[in-house]
Amino acid sequence: MDRTEPTPAQGPSRRGFLVRTVAAATLTVAAPLACTTPSSAEGAAPGRPDPAEPGADVLVTGADEEMLVLEVTAAGEVVVRLPRAEVGQGITTAVAMMIAEELDARLADVRVPLADARTKGNQYTGGSSSVSTLYGPARQLAATARARLVTAAARRWHLPARTLRTRDGMVVAPDGRTATFGSLTASASRIRRTDVPQWPKPPSRHRVIGRPTTRIDARDIVTGRATYAGDLAVAGAKPTVVARPPTIRGRLVSMDARAARAMPGVHAVVRLPGGAAVVADTFHHAFAARDALRLTWAPGPLAALSDAQIRARLKAAVPRFRTPPRGSTQVTGEFAFAFVGHAPMEVLTAVADVRPDRAELWFSSQTPMDARDAVAEAVGLRPSAVRVHVTRAGGSFGRRLNFDAAIEAALVSKAARRPVKLMWSRGDDIRHGRMRPASHHRVRASVSGGRVVAFEQVTASVSEAYDGAGLAPQGGVRASGPLPGTSGLYDFGRVSGDSGGIELAMPLGAWRSVDSGTVRTAEEIVVDEVARSLGRDPVAFRRTTLRTRTARAVLDKVASAGRWGRALPPGTAQGVAVHEEYGSAVACLAEIDASDPKHPRVTKVVMAADVGIAVNPSGLQAQLMGAATDGISVVLQAGLHIDRGAVREGSYADFRYARQRDAPLSFEAHILPSTREPGGAGELGVPAASAAVANAYARATGTVPRSFPLTF
Repeated sequence: MDRTEPTPAQGPSRRGFLVRTVAAATLTVAAPLACTTPSSAEGAAPGRPDPAEPGADVLVTGADEEMLVLEVTAAGEVVVRLPRAEVGQGITTAVAMMIAEELDARLADVRVPLADARTKGNQYTGGSSSVSTLYGPARQLAATARARLVTAAARRWHLPARTLRTRDGMVVAPDGRTATFGSLTASASRIRRTDVPQWPKPPSRHRVIGRPTTRIDARDIVTGRATYAGDLAVAGAKPTVVARPPTIRGRLVSMDARAARAMPGVHAVVRLPGGAAVVADTFHHAFAARDALRLTWAPGPLAALSDAQIRARLKAAVPRFRTPPRGSTQVTGEFAFAFVGHAPMEVLTAVADVRPDRAELWFSSQTPMDARDAVAEAVGLRPSAVRVHVTRAGGSFGRRLNFDAAIEAALVSKAARRPVKLMWSRGDDIRHGRMRPASHHRVRASVSGGRVVAFEQVTASVSEAYDGAGLAPQGGVRASGPLPGTSGLYDFGRVSGDSGGIELAMPLGAWRSVDSGTVRTAEEIVVDEVARSLGRDPVAFRRTTLRTRTARAVLDKVASAGRWGRALPPGTAQGVAVHEEYGSAVACLAEIDASDPKHPRVTKVVMAADVGIAVNPSGLQAQLMGAATDGISVVLQAGLHIDRGAVREGSYADFRYARQRDAPLSFEAHILPSTREPGGAGELGVPAASAAVANAYARATGTVPRSFPLTF
């Protein structure tokens, strides 16, 4: 794409960008991840650089780990080492698009490897924050690099820099001469002051950002070239599996490993806090030897508990409602949500090489700095002696915020005195991995004069406790406190909420959309029931009570695109729901065929979202499609049962997450245009999809669903 520089000069803010020379043939630009950038909205007044500002001319040595760093190599490759995890959400593609946009590089020339764990800064991947936190720094980074490359070309050709253009990784002179970025990078690395402005483009000039784009790693993924932890060939690393107790956090009392150690291909058997690990030549050998271990287990701390007792305790822990407004009538609902596993397609895998004085690990992590510190503590090393390489992941949904497999791999490697490649089985992760906590909700809408004058939701959820073996939770769930989901989406007068909880020694973790998935689902079901009590259409009622224009806009879009209110056969119906979070808004319309109420099928889903600028609309549509699948799953069929301290489910066969046969026959995702800077999108659609499916089922069957999943 061609680009002509604007005439006014602009410069970086005081929290601007540092440039350092790494090598004579490499231009390296570093941006603080917390930096602020000027408004990118149309009509923003350009400012002139302050000659005294320290950010413009500083040359530094060594890497600042709190930076986002861009390199332009002599070969013309653009490399940005990303301090976030790629878990299938497409963040590497989004960042590559931001860089290609501002640098005027070809997308194929941009490479986005994942950064190793750092010693400081922010490497957290979660909260639907990656695009919004990287949007400013990544674009400013590329714009700064581009200005230096243009300046280098201008000085080489003795031409005014403002007369030069950039396109496809080249600087172009008015007479047609070209210079590739790679040929300019050495001289650009020595430039201290640029002759052209360094600000990013306004949205009206975007040619890459906002255009639906195939993922940069799509071909590698579908052809098997993409590398995950299980694909790594680390020298000497032997396959390793763990024998785990029959109950959650059961304790190993005794072990007879003689038969296992005598089996072909077995190198070591290692006792762990949560079981026993077998190291062998292949995973086949390791699983066979694991099954040959003779183990005696003590039951876990939950052995006396099953679903009925847990649900009863949750119900008793829900805080009381406040006194309702005088003269109002109440519409109430009480809801139970089951435990839910993450069950990513790629099971947990970690490679570890622990030596007496150092350790090196390879695994996917959304919190690699925390993981490094925890591994260091587990094996008795200083954090500075532990190196963590972050690999791509085949799914997460919050599971890789925790790093159970990495700690186990490090402990086994230390004990066995050799590198290991430790893999959890599918059953391991479903029965002993992290899960969304079960919760109980009570919702009350107080109605007076044809409108809601007060709305209250009180909840209780399971929070993670230390168990008898002293196992500390990694990222446990809160026990009690103010309810985060009562955001005031609707103009419902006095909106309030509170939460309580019960502590259980079970492995909990953040599951996609965390509290919002249950809180909003319960709320939206009651909103439908309020509309029915007032004789109002659910969409029309929402339109008159939603607080924000963006929420009304996404609702209007799904209602029109999904032909809300059209005649449907008996036993089928539409449901609708709205959600706002992460600076974004989404609505979902679902159609369901519940003519057989025990085997409902969602036949159509229409979603609409306003996330500000959608960097990659294709990626956002994929996120919304995944959210619809999540909503179908956890509302209709997928949950975990607890039977006397053990998880009943153990595979995709009985943890009934939606498959192709459960997918809607028709799916539409509409992205509303916007010039706002991006909000969050990764988890945004789950609450709306869940609630829309629940409301569609209620309307199709004439029931009031209160326990989820419905077929639990």
